[in-house]
Amino acid sequence: MPIDAQDLRVDYQADQLLEQDAPATDPFPLFNQWFEAAKDSDDPEPNAMVVATINAQGHPAARTVLLKEVSDRGFIFYTNYDSRKGHEISAHPHVAVVFNWLQLQRSVRIEGRVEKLSEEASTEYFQSRPKKSQIGAWTSPQSDVIPSRELLEARQEEMEQRFADQEKLPKPDHWGGFVVIPTLIEFWQGRSSRLHDRLAYSRTEETSPSWTRERLAP
Repeated sequence: MPIDAQDLRVDYQADQLLEQDAPATDPFPLFNQWFEAAKDSDDPEPNAMVVATINAQGHPAARTVLLKEVSDRGFIFYTNYDSRKGHEISAHPHVAVVFNWLQLQRSVRIEGRVEKLSEEASTEYFQSRPKKSQIGAWTSPQSDVIPSRELLEARQEEMEQRFADQEKLPKPDHWGGFVVIPTLIEFWQGRSSRLHDRLAYSRTEETSPSWTRERLAP
């Protein structure tokens, strides 16, 4: 059945984004402010972010992952390195990221290169997760074709028996963290009549980051 979404419209009036309310040379304080506001909103997972990669043919793929930390280097998430996104990041270590906070009529768009976290940092985070989540990382051959749900459930039972006496499991070699080191961070605030506010920060230096802020037309 066809879907007609032509009449679905929202006139955004929740807030504004003006230069006097945004740092001139560092986007991270504004990101932190917006993230805290998203945590305080009704958003069930304010740390959900869409990560887009490209494959060897230049075809894009996007999926939702969870932000786990913002460090001095960038935005950190964890995944199975043997998954599709893991292989694509290893081959082409540049991604685009989007946070979309609908309740606040805001989004943040990020572009940057990606590096693996150290084994020590990945292990520390892995062992801080609930045991069931650790079991899940051992259970799922992420992105592989599998014949049925029953295979996963059988593997889960096998891993639960294998690690029955452990609360902190060894980290699988195929699992760990990535950090997105941003070269662009754009803040979008919905405004009335589709005249939205867009402030984009571009990194101008690699070793000692400084940023240029520009307003973009909606």
